Amino acid sequence: MREFWVASGHHLTRRADHGGLIATPELIMAYLARPELMPPDDACDAERDLHASLLADPLRPVSKADIAALADADARENWTFMTAFRDRLMAAPSLEAVYVALARKGAGDLPPIFLSQLCHLILRNALEGCDDPYVLRAAELFYRSQKATVHNGALLLADAEVVEAQHHAQHDLHTSPLTAMLQPQAFGEMDVMDDENAWTYWSRSDAHAMVMNLGGNPKARDALCRVIERWIAHLLGVAVKVEPVASIEDRDWRWFVGLDSEGTRIGNALWNGDTPGADAAERIVALMRMTFEDSRFVDERVGNKPVYLILAMGADKVVRLKPQNLVAGLPLAPAANVA
Repeated sequence: MREFWVASGHHLTRRADHGGLIATPELIMAYLARPELMPPDDACDAERDLHASLLADPLRPVSKADIAALADADARENWTFMTAFRDRLMAAPSLEAVYVALARKGAGDLPPIFLSQLCHLILRNALEGCDDPYVLRAAELFYRSQKATVHNGALLLADAEVVEAQHHAQHDLHTSPLTAMLQPQAFGEMDVMDDENAWTYWSRSDAHAMVMNLGGNPKARDALCRVIERWIAHLLGVAVKVEPVASIEDRDWRWFVGLDSEGTRIGNALWNGDTPGADAAERIVALMRMTFEDSRFVDERVGNKPVYLILAMGADKVVRLKPQNLVAGLPLAPAANVA
């Protein structure tokens, strides 16, 4: 079995008999090593002592007095979030249970980075045993923003952080940063994934250095559908079938899920019979149709009708997929109604 996404920290968790991941002290130590929680050079003694004590015992209780003793307001906020998050992870039956609760009830003031890291871990668990690099590359959309561009008529997605870093390194380039990265003489490491180079993903899955040809390669579009299916089955125990479509031809469509804020805005406009904007079609990155294998799990208002999924890019041409929408936004029937 091939390894991938070591940076997710999945090796620092324990897989329970029910298939979910259980948090461990080692996982908490990995969080403590994050830059946001490392005491800066000008940190007070109380913050340094707190950090050192938690490295020695990641599960030690942290009191309000411990937090209040920190001189810096940002440090107090960071440690308040971290300790509450730690306690929630350790008390939960699984990381998956924590994520579902956050998706359905709201994450509140939890920093987005924590939700993304949780998604990364859970996806690694859900995709255990996956041998398709296209699926793994598509899954990166769930926890990393993507920069979109059109190259040779095809919509391409590349990791937004990598693009930004390369853009700063090549500030004198006059073309768009992603297009420039596709020039082999300057950015040979940013390969567009195809059948000839897909195998190289295994050696660089944590580098986020492969471009996804979402517009020009059917395997990339199908891969995104497979990830969505695995995500829903793993978190909700519901079997669905997802397929890419060119447009919504159903005049009696009953439900949609926006996979990001822009997709939600476009979907709401269409639902209400309004014009979503002149550039709405250009902003849509993926349009998919989802059907449930067992209609008993579906809200009676939807029945056996499909659910449409809309993924779009923002005005800055960045795709920010929100996987929690696939948990909170589906038209599921109340559990009591499922025999």
